[in-house]
Amino acid sequence: MVTITAAGEVLQLWPERVVFWPRRATLFVADAHFGKAAAFRAAGIPAPEGGLVEDLQRLSRVIAATGAERVVFLGDVLHARQGRVDHVIGRVAAWRAEHRHRQFVLVRGNHDARAGDPPAEWQITCVDEPLIEPPLALCHTPSASPTAGYLLAGHIHPAIQLRGKAGLRERLPCFIVGPNRMILPAFGNFTGSARVRLAPNDRIYAIAGDALIEVSG
Repeated sequence: MVTITAAGEVLQLWPERVVFWPRRATLFVADAHFGKAAAFRAAGIPAPEGGLVEDLQRLSRVIAATGAERVVFLGDVLHARQGRVDHVIGRVAAWRAEHRHRQFVLVRGNHDARAGDPPAEWQITCVDEPLIEPPLALCHTPSASPTAGYLLAGHIHPAIQLRGKAGLRERLPCFIVGPNRMILPAFGNFTGSARVRLAPNDRIYAIAGDALIEVSG
C-alpha cells in the first residue's frame, strides 16, 4: 500500500487496484466489468471461468483490510446486457448480502449506459458523473479540466510496459497520479489494459503482484 496526499487529503493506493480514502472510510473501484466473461460466452467467444468469484474475493479482502464503510464504483460495474445472466446476478447479490451494512454507489460509465443500472438486489445507488465530494470529483471518464476538485476516474485501464534483460517485456496495470487527477487501473481481471500518454508531473505506480512500484514514465 502506498499513501499519497492529493488536494490535502490522504489517499491510499492498494495493489488490489483500489484507492482508499480514510477520512470518509470510502473505497474507490474503477471498471469492475462484472459479467464480461459471461457476455463473451453468450456471443460464442471462449472466456475463462472463475474470474467473477476471484474479483469479489479480492474486493472482500480489501474491504476487510481497510474497514471501508462505503464502496464507490467509478463506472462500468457491468460490462454488457448479455452479461446479466442468472449466475452473475445471483453471485454478486449473495456477495452484496455479505456486506449489507455497507453503502455502495455507482458513478455511471459508458458501459453502464449500455448494460443498464445494476439489478435491484445488488443495492447500489446510481448517479451520473461527476459526483462531487469536496475536495474530490468522482468520475468515470478523465476530464481535461478538473475544476470541480481533484479528479478520480477510470475508463482508460492504464498500464505500463516494463523492459528487462534479454528483451523481456511485461505490461503491468498501474495508477497514474497527477497534480490534478488520478486514473485508477481496471479492477476486473478480465478487462485488458492500454498504454497511455502521460502528462507532465505524472507519477506512475505499477502493480506487480502484491506490490506497488513507483516507476518513471
